[in-house]
Amino acid sequence: MRIAYFDCFCGLSGDMTLGALIACGVEEEYLRQQLARLKLPGWSLQTQPVSVNGIGATDVTITQTEPQSAHRHLSDIAAILDNSDLSDGVRTKALAIFRRLAEAEARVHQTTPDRVHFHEVGALDAIVDVVGTCIALERLGVEAVHCAPLPMSRGTVRCEHGVMPVPVPAVLELAKGLPVYSVDIEGEIVTPTGAAIVATLAEQFGPMPTMTLRTAGYGAGKKRFRNRPNLLRVILGERADALFSGAPEIMALETNLDDFSPQFYEELIERLMTAGALDVFLTPIQMKKGRPATLLRVLAPMETAEMLASLLFTETTTLGVRFTPMRRLCLEREWKSVETAYGLIRIKIGRWQGNETTAAPEYEDVKAAARQHNAPLKAVYEAALAAYRACQRDGNH
Repeated sequence: MRIAYFDCFCGLSGDMTLGALIACGVEEEYLRQQLARLKLPGWSLQTQPVSVNGIGATDVTITQTEPQSAHRHLSDIAAILDNSDLSDGVRTKALAIFRRLAEAEARVHQTTPDRVHFHEVGALDAIVDVVGTCIALERLGVEAVHCAPLPMSRGTVRCEHGVMPVPVPAVLELAKGLPVYSVDIEGEIVTPTGAAIVATLAEQFGPMPTMTLRTAGYGAGKKRFRNRPNLLRVILGERADALFSGAPEIMALETNLDDFSPQFYEELIERLMTAGALDVFLTPIQMKKGRPATLLRVLAPMETAEMLASLLFTETTTLGVRFTPMRRLCLEREWKSVETAYGLIRIKIGRWQGNETTAAPEYEDVKAAARQHNAPLKAVYEAALAAYRACQRDGNH
């Protein structure tokens, strides 16, 4: 799974987000072509490389080239997205961001989301920033967004409503329930647009998740601060547990038995395996009041778990069965036969991602050959393994 980690160690805004994603590899021409599908005239997008505290970054500027509507409602932005030719994923994410923003603004101004007048965030540059971010994430194949805790600065900022404290009220509304921390910076560093993007798209806030790092890009803010670089860093990688997320799910069934005759276990295990269990095993345990007992555990495919649970109720003395869904990884398996002094013996071979990791003689073949030749199991097993290794050396495998 491809992850984008937003490391907002100084700032977070719409243009910084877009700049960082362009720096991660999104082609500017592709971005412009996709943004043209909004069918909104009167704007241009410029990017330029800049150096912030010695770090190379991308600065994005959206310039208005024609007069635009002074105010937009959420319904206006929804109509713009509905009339566009953008993908369903981009339109859905972009509208969700603006809806989240409208809800925050509505709480601040004590009104309803549909009556909120988007001012700065409803301007054309904010629309391009939000939609462009969604386009860029889709282009990069990002399936999950994670974000660092949000830095909260101090001071005031002037906007259409007048002078407001920093962080502005909308940012505080958007950050509710998210981890934040204070930084010694005078001025706005997290904008409502930036906060809305991560509050909507990020599935987790905190340290960077374990991943295989692919690339990183920096988006530059317009301001320069004395004690901290005004940069947003986006880190792309593959989640380390992506392998496990694709592993098939199974069910583990277990029960404690303290009054079940040990004579019955052999038949019980055979019936469970015949009914589709993947594995059955017994573990000696000690229960309350010092009673010795046996933990019976059954690994089952999801489709047979219910039937195997019923079998446990009918075949044992249990009063209850616990169950736990889990995933498992399996080696690719194949069998090859080798000639030995005891006849043909199959070798079970396990491969991981195409490479052989294990090989062992098939027990049932070894047992049958040992009985037929009145030979020790160990001798037949070692002969079969030696024959397989010889085939490997000779290139006959």
